Amino acid sequence: MSGRPVKHSLTLRGHRTSVSLEDEFWRAFREIATKKDMPINVLAAEIDADRGTEIGLASAIRVYVLNHYRSR
Repeated sequence: MSGRPVKHSLTLRGHRTSVSLEDEFWRAFREIATKKDMPINVLAAEIDADRGTEIGLASAIRVYVLNHYRSR
C-alpha cells in the first residue's frame, strides 16, 4: 500500500495529461471503468468535463471514486 500519490498518464480528448493518485484510488478508478465497460480515458474525460474550474482533475477523480462506492 502506497500513501504517496503516483503520476499516471491519461489522454483526454486527444491531449496527454497526468494525474497524481494514490495506488488505492487508481485501482478503484480502473475497477469502476472496467465495470462500466468503458476505457479509463473516456471516464476521465467525463469527470474532467463535469468538474468545473475550481477543482483539480486528481481531486475530481478521488471524489468520483468516493461517491461511486458510497452510493453502492
